[in-house]
This record gives sequence, structure tokens and C-alpha cells, in this order.
Amino acid sequence: MATIHVDVVSAEEEIFSGEAKFVALPGESGELGILPRHTPLITRIKPGAVRIERADNNEEEFVFVAGGILEVQPGKVTVLADTAIRGHDLDEAKATEAKRLAEEAMKHAKSEIDFAKAQGEFAAMAAQIAALRKFRGNK
Repeated sequence: MATIHVDVVSAEEEIFSGEAKFVALPGESGELGILPRHTPLITRIKPGAVRIERADNNEEEFVFVAGGILEVQPGKVTVLADTAIRGHDLDEAKATEAKRLAEEAMKHAKSEIDFAKAQGEFAAMAAQIAALRKFRGNK
């Protein structure tokens, strides 16, 4: 069986490193599916879930990313995430509160920059909540 090496890293830490059969993640132009020997590719990724089908135990790794860069080579996938959180570490209550605070910040923004910053935070938290619910549905 062919596999591909996958590294998911953020500025804080390495989240995942290992062999996989398949990787799915939110690309800038839509959902991407990557198999071994995929054509080389570099693209931005949107906030959402990275799903990794592990080669060693047929289990899935699940990581939320808040955007970043994806590099694909025939034998390697590298996800350089702005922020990355393992699926089992996601906290829905915390994300829901952060989303509510971002919504309030958008309502009370005094400049376009403040509004854009709050809007970005709101979108990231909405994506995190959706990813968390997807993760829980797959268990």
C-alpha cells in the first residue's frame, strides 16, 4: 500500500508527523483530497478541519487549522498552519464564547480595520465549531 508522509505544524508546535493513506483539508478554492504521489502543489488553506487517514492503524487524525499554507510533493504533505489544534483538544464552549465576543466586536467596531479583525476571528471560531461538530460526528 502506498503512503505519503504528513507533517502538520504551527508556530507553537508540531501537531502531527507520520505516514498516511489520505489527507483532506480546506483549500482556498475548496476541499482538497491528497493521495500518495499527488502532483506537486502549493496553496493557501482556509480555517477548517484537516483529516488524516493514518497508514499505521487505520484510524483518523483530526486537526483544526485556522488557515495557513499547504505544500504537496509526491511523497510528502506539509501543512504550515497559523494555528493548529488537535481534534480532541477543541473546546466548544470556549470557541462559542470567542465567536460571541467577535460578533460583539463587529457590532461595536470603530474602524474598518477593527471590523475586519473581528470578522476574521468570528469566521475562525465558526469554522472551529463546525470542525469540532464534524469531529464528534465521526467518532
